[in-house]
Amino acid sequence: MLIHDKKIIVPPLIPRFVFSLVIFLAAMLLFQLQLILGKHLLPWFGGSPGVWTTSMLFYQVMLLGGYAYAHILDRWLSPRHQARIHVAGTSLTLLLLMVLWFRWGSGLLAPSPWAPATGDAPQAHLLRLLLISAGLPVFLLASTSPLLQCWINRESSDPSVYRLYALSNAGSLLGLISYPLLVEPWLDLTLQAQLWSGGYLLTGCGIGWVAWRSRSLPAIT
Repeated sequence: MLIHDKKIIVPPLIPRFVFSLVIFLAAMLLFQLQLILGKHLLPWFGGSPGVWTTSMLFYQVMLLGGYAYAHILDRWLSPRHQARIHVAGTSLTLLLLMVLWFRWGSGLLAPSPWAPATGDAPQAHLLRLLLISAGLPVFLLASTSPLLQCWINRESSDPSVYRLYALSNAGSLLGLISYPLLVEPWLDLTLQAQLWSGGYLLTGCGIGWVAWRSRSLPAIT
């Protein structure tokens, strides 16, 4: 602990680069997930306005839910309870991905028996598939950047930590650009989903470690 200009400065519990890496990976995975699922589900459902609207509604609601979840945790719960809840949610998501991996061959791509039958309402069937395969991952990934920025701000009381939002945007942009240039031309869809699941496992471990270290941060008064 150092004293500088009559202010107590506590050495950070968590290295800044760990926060940066987790935020970057979460944003990149969030956007690549949409592209992978789009490539997989488009031949099944087509590109009708109803399918497009359902997909956009799903992702926007999950994104808003993730932001609201991060705000509620930071506003109303202690750091210890925030860490426990977030680790529990991340662990549940990883468990679901493992179950789907063994049943589907990957954690994201539903097999052909899940394809809609003729006459099925495409919106309801698509929404059900998206919720099963991507609901929890999208929700947890969307909450990662705002929640981790709250934790690092509580630790350092440095307004510049919100510049990490730019890092999140960079991860999103890289996820969008790298898919058509590097991922889609060289990797088949199953391998894409498997690599994405591996990346999510790595990100989940990073989230868990950061959450565990953040449990002892001071609460907001």
